[in-house]
Amino acid sequence: MFGIFKKKSEKEKLQATYEKLMKESFELSTINRSKSDAKAAEADEIMKRLEALKKE
Repeated sequence: MFGIFKKKSEKEKLQATYEKLMKESFELSTINRSKSDAKAAEADEIMKRLEALKKE
């Protein structure tokens, strides 16, 4: 019941952002390949930050 007041951790926020960027990249892949690649690159940077958090 009190889970609704719990704040998301940095890891959870990054994971949500990564998933959102990958979804956008997939959707753009059929329309505009260069924009899709840009979104995938952003998602890759987020994944690198996530991996850095896991190592700590």
